[in-house]
Amino acid sequence: MFDKLFVLSQYITPQLAISRLAGRLADYDQSPALKNRVIKWFIGRYGVDMSEAAESDPETYPSFNAFFTRALKPGIRPLAEGDKTLISPVDGAISQLGKVTGDRVFQAKGQSFSLSELLGGDEQTTKPFAGGEFSTIYLAPKDYHRIHMPIAGTLREMIHIPGKLFSVNPVTAENVPNLFARNERVVCIFDTEAGPMAMVLVGAMIVGSVETRWDGVVVPSGNQVTATRYEGEQAIRFAKGEEMGRFRLGSTVILVMPKGTVTWNSNQVAGKTVRMGEAFGALS
Repeated sequence: MFDKLFVLSQYITPQLAISRLAGRLADYDQSPALKNRVIKWFIGRYGVDMSEAAESDPETYPSFNAFFTRALKPGIRPLAEGDKTLISPVDGAISQLGKVTGDRVFQAKGQSFSLSELLGGDEQTTKPFAGGEFSTIYLAPKDYHRIHMPIAGTLREMIHIPGKLFSVNPVTAENVPNLFARNERVVCIFDTEAGPMAMVLVGAMIVGSVETRWDGVVVPSGNQVTATRYEGEQAIRFAKGEEMGRFRLGSTVILVMPKGTVTWNSNQVAGKTVRMGEAFGALS
């Protein structure tokens, strides 16, 4: 009953207004005492391991968002070796992973979503990923919220897709149809040695915003899908493991690869906790 009420409440809640307000409050730096109380409450409530943080004293962060997007100590997330090894791009828990079937991507029991809708509806963008492989990783509040490259790649295109802001936790994933293709999201298309790679940064309820290394905080520009291509000197090369973005109040990353280009490691299964840098798959 509680789960049903939780999901129902999201349909009637002003998602965008609440999320934008949360984002502004998370950036607010004019009341250090209040900020410190909120951060300490959050650490206790969600069990955040501050011993891993580059700066372990919560009072040194100028805002809640600075704390939430905190860096880790150097070397605490070693990158799995091997030119053909694809690593986990984030800390989190695997929601699902497997093959794209037709144009459908498995979401949760009884639920799936459209790959073409997820990537913005453009046929040329979607075509290389038909019948491909996907993985969906959910970042819980306690997790490290910077996003890293699973393999080396060159940024080709960024697509911002406005949408809803449902929560993306497991309860909502099981009960909201087409969830990840309904929520606001940023699709990043990279060229890699294995072909194109799509990294989808999915927004969610109370997520202040998504930030990328090359464009800063991604701000909605109305209700239209907007695409930006990066060519020539604008093309940005990222090494495996390099930071490419971050969530300013966490969410989900969906990784999509073309058919026959990657095999997910057999120990990576739905429900498993993963850490950025660990071996996640092998390039073909």
